Amino acid sequence: MKIQQSFRHNENSKRQGNLYLIATPIGNLEDMTLRGLRILKEADWIAAEDTRHTRKLLAHYHIEGRMLSYHEHNKKSAGQGILTKLRDGFTVALVSDAGMPGISDPGYELVREAAKVDIPVIPVPGANAALSALIISGLDTKSFLFSGFLPRETRRRNEKLEQLTDQPHTLIFYESPHRLKETLKAMQQCWGNRQIVIARELTKTYEEVLRSDLVTALSYVKEVSPKGEYCLIVQGADDQQDKNPLWWSLLSLKEHYEHYVAQGLNRKEAMKQVAQDRGVSKREIYNRMVSH
Repeated sequence: MKIQQSFRHNENSKRQGNLYLIATPIGNLEDMTLRGLRILKEADWIAAEDTRHTRKLLAHYHIEGRMLSYHEHNKKSAGQGILTKLRDGFTVALVSDAGMPGISDPGYELVREAAKVDIPVIPVPGANAALSALIISGLDTKSFLFSGFLPRETRRRNEKLEQLTDQPHTLIFYESPHRLKETLKAMQQCWGNRQIVIARELTKTYEEVLRSDLVTALSYVKEVSPKGEYCLIVQGADDQQDKNPLWWSLLSLKEHYEHYVAQGLNRKEAMKQVAQDRGVSKREIYNRMVSH
């Protein structure tokens, strides 16, 4: 068991530096906190995901600091260098390109290693895209699950979505513009027509929030050219409008199938959803549909 007392120094222990995790703006530079600015000015070193990006932020606030590069591709070697500086008593401020470091970036690995050797790790909270999108979504905020970016590979992505199917919590994802259409399509095929909120360019000039359902949202993004970084807030399994899991029981197989076609699913997608509802294979649904 380890107990960190962030602001109490034991005179009998070796003096080590603090690792500060500093939130940076996700768009609007005015969202930088006063405490974050002070620590960036006072830190011996600033470790950044992209030093060029962070230099723009520092220049805006007239901060001169010694920079270190720490990102996914150099995390092992750079992480050891940062730990050495911390052991030698230097203060290091860790920042990501935007938002809280350690979320969907390798910062958590540095935190884990620092904690192992009793280096104090201190959060300096501020802007965060996931929570900003959640609180404006209008979906349930009492319980939520953050899943970050879905896997790039189709099979692994679909497996992840299947794992989340019965989660009762509001679901939060990050997504890039070039993958948005495929992700929405996969969600709709796996979960049916849930409510979704798509937020992009939060706090920036072109901030946009789309409140819709998956079928309508997918039709919309097919007609536009997605731009910017996206947060997806999706209705949880226990928060769907139809609380009856057997709502389809009074429908014939054809009516059940036509229900999903009317929502915008193609033939293959509709049969897959019918099969999922009824707990049978898609092939069985196909054979029964053909025989009628």
